[in-house]
Amino acid sequence: MAKEIKHIGKLKNTGDKVAVVFRTVPGESNNALVLPTATLKDEYHDSLMKMIESDQAQQTNELGEIMFTRTFSDGRPMLTAMQVEGRLKKVPTDNVIVTPTPTSEVLLSELNALIAEQKNMPVDELYTLVSGAPKQGSEQTTASTETLPSDEPIAAPQTDGALSDEDLAKSLRSQADAMFKEAQRLRKEAEELVPTKKKTTSKTAAEA
Repeated sequence: MAKEIKHIGKLKNTGDKVAVVFRTVPGESNNALVLPTATLKDEYHDSLMKMIESDQAQQTNELGEIMFTRTFSDGRPMLTAMQVEGRLKKVPTDNVIVTPTPTSEVLLSELNALIAEQKNMPVDELYTLVSGAPKQGSEQTTASTETLPSDEPIAAPQTDGALSDEDLAKSLRSQADAMFKEAQRLRKEAEELVPTKKKTTSKTAAEA
């Protein structure tokens, strides 16, 4: 039986393979944020797929959360790098086919409806499951959705005053928390591989 892998799929209208970065967009639950993978440089593609297959990525609700904390081999943060290069695309959820295995397919719109039912919440609120997500109707939410043209690459963030100091501080704290949790996870894995040796001090002859 083939192993199921979350966060991967293809576009229904073109067949292009994509990574599903965010299942929904705040204020637009009928749209998702995806990353086409076929045109990525080999090193980026390999790093991305290795990250997607990791236990942490498979346990998270949204791939974008993990992409924010991981880097490519050249040191560039995954999510930021793909956004700056204009590779992230907003597409209708009914145009995304999720392919957890080579033999199984489901429309993202149907999957979102199923997840919402399991979480006992409207599909419109699925985005709130993302760590640090802004509340519906806030300036941050409005700004993020107004700048996402349908089926077009997302441009790099613009400093236009849409975010207040409070919103920016909240975002920075959320990012810091995510990085701290990632650091704790990596330290735990390192300790499991090779426990830290406790330093011992011996008395010198003069002290004896």
